[in-house]
Amino acid sequence: MQTNDQPRFLRFGIFEVDLHAGRLTKHGLRLKLQEQPFQVLAMLLEKPGELVNREELRSRLWPRTIVDFDHGLNKAINKIRDALGDSAESPRFVETVARRGYRFLADVEAINAPSPQSEATADVGDTDRASAPGGVWKKLRRSRAWRLVGIGQALLFAAAVLWIVYPWNASSKIRSLAVLPLENLSGDSSQDYFAEGMTDELITDLGQISTLRVISRSSVMTYKNVRKPLAEIARELDVQAVVEGSVLRSGERVRITAQLIEVPPDRHIWAHSYEGDLRDTLTLQNTVARTIAEQIQAVLNKQEKAALEKSRVVKPEAYEAYLKGRYFWNKRTGDGLKKAIEYFTVATEEDPNYAEAYAGLADSYALSGDWEYGILSPQDASLEAKAAATKALALDDSLGEAHTSRAFALDLYDWDWSTAETEYQRAIALNPGYATAHHWYAWHLLVIGRTDEGILESRKAESLDPLSLIIRADLADALCIARRYDESVQQSQRTLEMDPNFAMAHYELGQAFVQKQMYNEAIAEFQRAIELSGNNAAFDPTSLMPTPSRGGAATR
Repeated sequence: MQTNDQPRFLRFGIFEVDLHAGRLTKHGLRLKLQEQPFQVLAMLLEKPGELVNREELRSRLWPRTIVDFDHGLNKAINKIRDALGDSAESPRFVETVARRGYRFLADVEAINAPSPQSEATADVGDTDRASAPGGVWKKLRRSRAWRLVGIGQALLFAAAVLWIVYPWNASSKIRSLAVLPLENLSGDSSQDYFAEGMTDELITDLGQISTLRVISRSSVMTYKNVRKPLAEIARELDVQAVVEGSVLRSGERVRITAQLIEVPPDRHIWAHSYEGDLRDTLTLQNTVARTIAEQIQAVLNKQEKAALEKSRVVKPEAYEAYLKGRYFWNKRTGDGLKKAIEYFTVATEEDPNYAEAYAGLADSYALSGDWEYGILSPQDASLEAKAAATKALALDDSLGEAHTSRAFALDLYDWDWSTAETEYQRAIALNPGYATAHHWYAWHLLVIGRTDEGILESRKAESLDPLSLIIRADLADALCIARRYDESVQQSQRTLEMDPNFAMAHYELGQAFVQKQMYNEAIAEFQRAIELSGNNAAFDPTSLMPTPSRGGAATR
């Protein structure tokens, strides 16, 4: 982390830092601080008293990270505070600047050399021990050695007993997981929509837990009918655990079987089967989600507890129509949206109090007036989307999806930025794991000129949906808008490594090449985008291209 014009040794308070060796000491005694937290600390020490924004930290320390940057940075800051004995509530060293970054508060001075270290404490990790002067610690070390050995043996024995009796409680808490596509055991492929719907609902339920990162549907569905080792899937999605299971529907009865597996080391934590009437399916799903939350020791706030304990009963005919609506909505095609509107409408007719069905209808109408689909005129799409979202919220104001749909319609058709922002923030507060909310909110921020915040939201969406091609392509577009053309090129190239035939990624790459004045390369990318899209005029750079707001909406 040392730069040419920066001294090697720094001191603040009772702490000293060797930037070259990556060493933090207190009273001359070394404190354990892993490489990444140390690099974050070094960046903060470069500009004491000044704001170091999150995007600056990301671009310098996590340039190739595409998943869970926020989690990594927050963890690094917590480790720094632990080492310094600092707190977020009353900071003496590291201050959090909400939604922007961090500031180092203490005075920092350059020194010629660090204080001499005690040879007995080259790797002290405990801050209480580290606060003792070196000479005192040497004396204490001999007099207490045998007593510490005895205590250590007792602790090891106690730990072994605890591990045998409560093996899971001894494990670290899980903070990220993926719900793999539930297997359809009916033997009837026409029932796939039902199993996929169960998967969606479980993801939605778990996604409401703010302390848990749950991978979105579009990423996990790439593993449907794919036989891969769980460790490989977990590595690709960057999660600590996976949920896998099956669904069997027989007439009006449903059985859901699920198991929770920590990966690595492929350790089964929990497994159970739940059976009930079709009308009780939502309650069964809530039970599964609540049990998983308990097994991973997730900390729930009042809102999250209420959401997972909510008892929901819906008419079987309405629920089946709703699942079919979501199935076709997720296809993101013109024909799919038409079918989605039909099925969501049936669901609302079968059960007029079914808030989720109105939310699905709002989602479908919101996209139907977009230039990419053009099923409805923008005027009609706007009216229908806002009406459906308003109805959904009147029935249940806690539906994050409905708040997202209303915000999107206000953005796309009314340019009502203020109300849309309020709706996006409400949606994310209710369902922090809803990647679409982060995705659409990112474009809202870009349109109103808050570029850095928009990029951060894009990265949150990418973290929640790491295999989503369109989110990755939109991030490349956002980087281009921010004039970070090299990063935009790299982002598009990484997307094309996942799918070389994705037209939007070729188009975004062409846009970045134009800005870099690499015109031959840009023309080749635009031609490829047009070819892959079936000669879609939207990818013709000579035509009137969408504004950022329309471009963002079109990729939804």
